[in-house]
Amino acid sequence: MNTDLSMQVMAMNSAKLQGSVQIAVFKKTHEMQAELLDTLMQSARSAPPPGQGALDKLA
Repeated sequence: MNTDLSMQVMAMNSAKLQGSVQIAVFKKTHEMQAELLDTLMQSARSAPPPGQGALDKLA
């Protein structure tokens, strides 16, 4: 009987650890995607180099 209980406790702890790891991986993936999106948005907001995107009156 004690071995059954200890096996159940071990299984529950294993499931808890696996859930914690999955949450940590999900959070890190989300952070990395948000950082990439922020980087892309910053480059999209910057003005185009001279001669590109707008009419260059000096050319």
